[in-house]
Amino acid sequence: MRKKTAAIAAACIAGALAAGLATTSQAAPTTELREDFNGDGYADLATSAPHANFGGKTKAGYVVIVYGSAKGLNPATKTVISKNTAGVPGDAADSDQFGTRLTARDLDADGITDLAAVDSGDGVTVLWGRKGGLTGEQAATLSGPAGTSGDVNGDKLTAGDFNGDGKTDLFATHSDNVEERAILYGPFTRSGQPASEQQVDMFTTDNDIDQVTAGDVTGDGIDDLMTFYAYQNHSEGGRLWRGTDKGLSATAAATALPSAATATTGDFDKDGKRDLAIRTVPGSINEDLPYDPGTIKILYGSADGPGATRTKTITQNTAGVPGTSEKGDQFGARLSAGDVNGDGYDDLAVGVPFEGIGTKARAGAVVQLRGGSGGLTGTGATATHQDTAGVPGVAETNDWFGGAVKLVDGNGNGKAELAASAPQENATGAVWSLPATAFNPVDLGTPAKDARFGQSFANEAGTGLYIP
Repeated sequence: MRKKTAAIAAACIAGALAAGLATTSQAAPTTELREDFNGDGYADLATSAPHANFGGKTKAGYVVIVYGSAKGLNPATKTVISKNTAGVPGDAADSDQFGTRLTARDLDADGITDLAAVDSGDGVTVLWGRKGGLTGEQAATLSGPAGTSGDVNGDKLTAGDFNGDGKTDLFATHSDNVEERAILYGPFTRSGQPASEQQVDMFTTDNDIDQVTAGDVTGDGIDDLMTFYAYQNHSEGGRLWRGTDKGLSATAAATALPSAATATTGDFDKDGKRDLAIRTVPGSINEDLPYDPGTIKILYGSADGPGATRTKTITQNTAGVPGTSEKGDQFGARLSAGDVNGDGYDDLAVGVPFEGIGTKARAGAVVQLRGGSGGLTGTGATATHQDTAGVPGVAETNDWFGGAVKLVDGNGNGKAELAASAPQENATGAVWSLPATAFNPVDLGTPAKDARFGQSFANEAGTGLYIP
């Protein structure tokens, strides 16, 4: 029997949730997947404040949804949901950390995006999208198919279409066997039950899954799953699980993947295969990540899996990339793919939350790398921080700007805008939708003190930071 692994990243803000990504055809960029919770055609942004005191409970947490419009994300249209919201199962409790991880996909196949919110106990609350926006109405706890017992564990919850039927499926834990993980096949009922479930043994040693991401990296029109492993403080590489028309393969592909501290996918060279972007683990030792300058590796998609034919390594010392690789910057601590300029090539937003800005240590920045016919390069890369002209606010020590990043097309123009957070801003946290919009709990009228507002966005790769 495989041993249960101790927590790997004790210094993290929280655990990891990989982004749920759409199946991609040759001409379909990441922005085809709209997180549209009210069905108006504009992408919305869901973010968490998991450490906020709410309803008299310490670290009960809440989630804020800001809706898109022709003018972009509009904080005046916010919806705030917690365990105390009418219709949401249960009640707010101390240390719930509701919204620790967020996955946004259309789970019931009604054409409107739904939101799955994970709490610190790894329970999953599903909030159903509807005209007018998210509410707690009919909210459900994610469970197994009819006839099975026990709720689904949301640890590393990841979305994709793993059998190519056009319905959203979820990767989760739903078994007493610690070696198995579940694929829950959609569509889901409004009571939170999937159409069917598949158990897959995903382990060969005593390690545990540290990171997960999904996307069609082989170009066959069906999403694949990539799992990355660690045992205690040692990273132990990754495995590719191919999606097929019969569901996720029960056997990992022969293609071995490197260790990853963060992972996401995007089609950076527009060849119809999603490419895997990871932050590498220095020396495969996780406890060294807080002091790491940061390195990104791109494993380009192919019929044989990511990296089988081509890879690319990018750091802040790569030609064209703003800044310099310095100890503890953690270039690549957070990653998000999307088409920023509407050219059909996915670009990559790279969080550098511990970058020094002038004399302000760990103020943070976001670097955007451009995709093109050859994939991602440093050419045309840009950096954004709170001292960048036009960005609201001022860079300050320990803001951690770039502590979460998301490329989202909030105004429906076919070009993704950058959303970035600074979870330590003014001891409350804040979110920017650039070029000009910023909001925080004080602006929104929500609980503010130590909220870590903006700790993570829906479908963002990872939800944790390694604190130096």
